Amino acid sequence: MGKIKQVVGREILDSRGYPTIEVDITLESGHKGRMMVPSGASTGKFEAWELRDQDPSRFRGKGVSKAVAHVNHEIAKAVTGLDAADHERIDRTLIELDGTKNKSRLGANAILGVSFAAAHAEASERGLPLYQYLADRFGDLNAQPSLPLPMVNIISGGLHAGKNIDIQDFLIMPVGAKSYPEALQMISDVYFKTQEILAAKGYQSRLLADEGGFGPHLTSNEEALDILCESVQSAGYKRKDEVAFALDVASSHFYDESSGTYRLGADKQELTSEQMIEKLENWVEKYPILSIEDGLAEEDWAGWTRLTERLGDKVQLVGDDLFTTNPQRIQKGIALKAGNAVLVKMNQIGSLTETVTAVKLAKEAGLLTVISARSGETEDCTLADLAVGLNGGQIKIGSIAGSSRTAKYNQLWRIHHELNGRFTGKRAFHGRFHQ
Repeated sequence: MGKIKQVVGREILDSRGYPTIEVDITLESGHKGRMMVPSGASTGKFEAWELRDQDPSRFRGKGVSKAVAHVNHEIAKAVTGLDAADHERIDRTLIELDGTKNKSRLGANAILGVSFAAAHAEASERGLPLYQYLADRFGDLNAQPSLPLPMVNIISGGLHAGKNIDIQDFLIMPVGAKSYPEALQMISDVYFKTQEILAAKGYQSRLLADEGGFGPHLTSNEEALDILCESVQSAGYKRKDEVAFALDVASSHFYDESSGTYRLGADKQELTSEQMIEKLENWVEKYPILSIEDGLAEEDWAGWTRLTERLGDKVQLVGDDLFTTNPQRIQKGIALKAGNAVLVKMNQIGSLTETVTAVKLAKEAGLLTVISARSGETEDCTLADLAVGLNGGQIKIGSIAGSSRTAKYNQLWRIHHELNGRFTGKRAFHGRFHQ
């Protein structure tokens, strides 16, 4: 155990070219920890608050100098001298210091950076890789750390690709892979086949969206699914048995609250909640879809319950904007039987211990978990270690383009060797879905 001696925050750039926060913590022993904080574009309204300067003269108003100042002064003063291993006390101190429900005074980005930098420093103090430290400190005593099954963006739409189509992400899951390297090989094969097929169809296939997926201006949402089917077959894999599909619908972003309808511009449709459920149901019957994220809007709780009744035994129904990694909202979902999986984004809630609480709450209720990156990422690999250390089962990083994404895939590859190939694979679903 080591006491915190110094806390230093600074501005750095994320994968979109906007500032984010980097925090360094040094312990009295000299051991150090560093955390680079991710940032989202497609954000739910119940997320913890990312503090931006709002000064148009700096980085188009997206600077984080105010949050950095909080780290270097008020926060540093509050946590200096605390035991870096006492994560509950550190996070409680930060939350109480902020004093708001959504961390809006100091900024969730400032708090998260300090919270996780302390974990990095303590792992270094103990001579452990971060994933092993997290497993020892917060993990399931009955399960060894294991590499997660990747959920990988291939085609993007929505807010990640200029709303070219409505559905935000069309992803694949290499459910037939027996190891992590084999999973990456399958992903790579499908990714580059998709690029070839898009080029053959006359699309500008090299235009990449925020998370590295292709962002072509397709004629409909279903065209993306049809292209994925062609890509998987052309790559030599069996749809569903070897490569399954996942959707990030992000429906809150095309939901009209005033009319209570879902407006799909690409499909020229305006749907009620029931009709949106029917559309998703039809896609599940037609395509090898295994996972649907945010199929309905973040406040359409009644719709989510109906959706889960209809599809919950067939596919994973993931709440992102619905839950925002918030234990209170996850608890509400459990009570209403709304969704059967939780997307876990550390910066949605804003601290290490709250992230751990969300994962444990979901698991105890029988919900699956997907540890997820954001559209604005850095070369920081904490996400990979978190997914392994907490046995998250699944990980959603983005596509295999861009160093902010590949840094995490490569970290998982390193961990693969350290764990002698221990891989969760399709066991992440516990055999619960049938189509």
